[in-house]
Amino acid sequence: EAALKYFLMGSFATGILLFGITLVYGATRSFYLVNIATSIASTPPESTPIFLSIGVLLILVGSLFKISAAPFHFWTPDVYEGAPTPVTALFAIVPKVAAFGLIIRLLTGPFASLHEQASQIIVFVALASSILGAFAGLAQNNFKRLIAYSSIANMGYALLGLLSGTPEGVASVVLYLTIYMVMTAGVFAVLMGLKREGHSVETISDFAGLVKKCPVKAYCMTGLLFSMSGLPPLAGFFAKLFVFQTAVAGGYFVVAVIGVLASVVASYYYLRVIKVMLFDTPQGEFDTDCCLSRKAVMIGAVAFILIFTLVPNYLLDQAQVAAGTLFP
Repeated sequence: EAALKYFLMGSFATGILLFGITLVYGATRSFYLVNIATSIASTPPESTPIFLSIGVLLILVGSLFKISAAPFHFWTPDVYEGAPTPVTALFAIVPKVAAFGLIIRLLTGPFASLHEQASQIIVFVALASSILGAFAGLAQNNFKRLIAYSSIANMGYALLGLLSGTPEGVASVVLYLTIYMVMTAGVFAVLMGLKREGHSVETISDFAGLVKKCPVKAYCMTGLLFSMSGLPPLAGFFAKLFVFQTAVAGGYFVVAVIGVLASVVASYYYLRVIKVMLFDTPQGEFDTDCCLSRKAVMIGAVAFILIFTLVPNYLLDQAQVAAGTLFP
């Protein structure tokens, strides 16, 4: 079911993306980003062809599907739950970073002069993703489905950084995605190392009493989930702080406030998992074997979110340098 849903919806989204590219080509007569940017910038806003605007919209829709932003998220929970855990980890990290890179490149390059129109789409998608990811995650009992809704919410927060259309906003998104990628990798490293009689841990109740059986994994997962919830002074707090700051700097005060409130709601389901791990009665023994690579990723992710607390501006400065190369 998950494979068919991803294949069919992915094919549909790819078709939308290609149709959008076709319309943009029809309006600009070029596939080269520089030529497209020149053509769009030379056209007065009131004279922008309607099919060019539709083409930009369709390209954004196809890209937003890849990052599982609402309302293009329907495939995400089922695919996360139905796929093997290593494959879920791949879906949770690699396609999102790649698709977000595409969105950033388009909005700061060929579509930069259409920022006002594109920002309306970004506002809607960011709010929908943040709110849906926060509230839908509250009802989940399967841990991978919970992470799916967490990823939807996180994509909404990251999109807020693009609203200002400034190098600082893009830098905040780059920083957010870097921290999100590390935290997600750490969470899945812990999850892949947790088994009972050879079977993977799936539901939240399976984590009961983990601290008494596997304290290192329990404390690593606790630190990573605290960071995902945005608890200061961990890395996840600074990631959200910077994107909300850039949204406020761009004049999107209401959007930033709603994003903060959604983040507070979402923190409940992270705390719920932590409570089950630390305070509930164990339901059985966990398998003790765990490969070295998973331990390295798990401990490395925790070390990153702790060390980032000491030097939060260093990575931000590097992100700003990278973002500066996208602007003339």
